[in-house]
Amino acid sequence: MRPNRKQHQLWEGIDKLFLIAIVFLLFAGIMMLASASMPIADRDLGDPYGYVFKQSFAIVLGLLFGLIIFSIPSQFLEKFGIALPIIALLLLSMVYIPEIGIKVNGATRWINLGVGPNIQVVDPARLLFLIYISGYCYRQQKELREGFVSLLKPMIFILPACTLLLLQPDFGSTVVLLTVTAALFFLAGFKLRYFFLLIIILALLFSALVYFSPYKLARVVSFMDPWSMADKGGYQLVNSLIAIGSGGFFGIGLGEGVQKLFYLPEAHTDFIFAIIAEELGLMGTILFLSFYTLLISRVFIIAFRAISIERLFQGYLCFSIGIWISIQVIINLGVNMGLLPTKGLILPLISYGSSSMIMTLITLAIVLRIGCEIPREKINKKING
Repeated sequence: MRPNRKQHQLWEGIDKLFLIAIVFLLFAGIMMLASASMPIADRDLGDPYGYVFKQSFAIVLGLLFGLIIFSIPSQFLEKFGIALPIIALLLLSMVYIPEIGIKVNGATRWINLGVGPNIQVVDPARLLFLIYISGYCYRQQKELREGFVSLLKPMIFILPACTLLLLQPDFGSTVVLLTVTAALFFLAGFKLRYFFLLIIILALLFSALVYFSPYKLARVVSFMDPWSMADKGGYQLVNSLIAIGSGGFFGIGLGEGVQKLFYLPEAHTDFIFAIIAEELGLMGTILFLSFYTLLISRVFIIAFRAISIERLFQGYLCFSIGIWISIQVIINLGVNMGLLPTKGLILPLISYGSSSMIMTLITLAIVLRIGCEIPREKINKKING
């Protein structure tokens, strides 16, 4: 009877608003994916609903794996230590193995293990790094508050990971990983002067990478004036802006979009937000952004609650997940609206991507588990003083 009662109490602690946000984004995402992908799915797969079926299968797998992860106590994840970044580095290296690594649109980011969908290695690797960095901040609290040297230890793993990502090339994921790392160190008590020094170093590093990479520099140039390069590097952005501008207040109607008809490349992945704006208008985009705001805010609330009862590892992990989702959503929207250069980052829970969907749902299951582990009465005592 005792285990059943404990399990019942765990399920009682589920954050319902968090679940509502996930369910809405999943269902609305499938709806928009169906609309955005039908022309290209019919051309590439011979079935207008081909990408919808693949995404639905990924959602089922993500929910099943997420349920398994949910059944594991969150503290167990911290026990793996440096094994996690080592596994992550091995995953990132596998794209360079002949017959396993897959090259798509000039980028080698996927592996084919012969079973199941192709895996974009950055998706599981990112989660492993988030768990490792959160555990490191939890274990090295005192050292983090004393000096800059504490930053160097995790960089033994993070810098090789960034190098492997840049070779793929995947500049966007590199930015996300380094930004989450810097933010988490700051939250863990890293001294302010060292934090600003770290930000300056990262800014200089990113600038150098863009300047000395013709591919990335061309993206920045086309981003600065896409209309003058509408037939070259600015083609995607120009058509994205046309789609967004065509939507108006209420949109031209679900399924009625024009830009997805082979005008806007990657309409079902990187630029699905432009299709949402075109077909559902300003009101539709506000609705989607409202649920993203709800999702992210609940992640941060769970993080604060965990820290308030001194479950530091869980709190840091939730913070890192919330920061990751926030950055990825902001970058994707910024790219679609011409505020940021193209990065190749998709919109979580909405854009097409089997491995991304599976890993996102697993990641959110971890947050859900952490939220359920927090005793309600202890939170109330902490809040009420």
